[in-house]
Amino acid sequence: MLEEVEHWLSRRSWSVADRPRDRLAAAKRAGGASVSVVLPALDEEGTVGEIVAEIRRELMEKVPLVDELVVIDSGSGDRTAEVAAAAGAKVVHRDAILPRVPAVPGKGEVLWRSLLVTGGDIVAFVDADLRDFSADFVSGIVGPLLTDPDVAFVKAMYDRPLAGAAGQGGRVTELMARPLLNMHWPQLAGFVQPLGGEYAARRSLLERLPFPVGYGVELGLLVDALHTVGLDALAQVDVGVRRHRHQDGQALGRMAAAIYRTAQLRLARGHLVRPELTQFVRGEHGFEPRTHPVDTEERPPMADIAEYAHRRVA
Repeated sequence: MLEEVEHWLSRRSWSVADRPRDRLAAAKRAGGASVSVVLPALDEEGTVGEIVAEIRRELMEKVPLVDELVVIDSGSGDRTAEVAAAAGAKVVHRDAILPRVPAVPGKGEVLWRSLLVTGGDIVAFVDADLRDFSADFVSGIVGPLLTDPDVAFVKAMYDRPLAGAAGQGGRVTELMARPLLNMHWPQLAGFVQPLGGEYAARRSLLERLPFPVGYGVELGLLVDALHTVGLDALAQVDVGVRRHRHQDGQALGRMAAAIYRTAQLRLARGHLVRPELTQFVRGEHGFEPRTHPVDTEERPPMADIAEYAHRRVA
């Protein structure tokens, strides 16, 4: 590990307990920054309501840390939107945001569009499939942004159990993202959960970054944030344990391919490998190939979008 990263770990890695919520509320009042929390959601009726209710109760009613709580529905076929609204979130459908630009499937697409329907100076993203959710996930990642003006981007770090085994989750992180970062962006080798879906940033940074539309969004934002504001403006906070729905091996393969493609684009900005991934499933006559497209599109920095600039002026 680079000496620079060891120094960063000692200065920019914290625990959620380091910043009690009453201290954060005082810092928020003093600084005047507003906070938006965004949950990208697709068929998450079983978990989204509990997450919304916890954030409202702990961080809007008990302690005024969050000003805006928005669920962006990606086209759920279940009652995700109804459950989220009943729990107290503002719910916006992905396709209702910037309708002149046809939406494509993908988490990054939703996060990018969320900048147009939120107003917070600090924007926190939280996945909507978390179980046993704690408001520490939000207070932890917004804390450094409220108390340290030099911090611009904060990732959550946590244990990720798999089938009851501690530390065995995050398979794509260990097999794809961590090797990529250590080899090509060694300054980012200190991030415990580089692909984690819980992170917060200053709007002034997010609006300057391109957003990969799919699974590559977390790696893309992290790498681009490093190049935009530097390592010392990045941080991470330990928020405990993250439990969520795990995907099967083939879904993880598709995720890994998208992440590799995102990394390759940032390394080369030139010739790209064929953006498809072929996997195999056993069928009636043996193994059958299934070919899937890999996310290839990225959305430009939101600051370049006319509707966003007009909204900020208005």
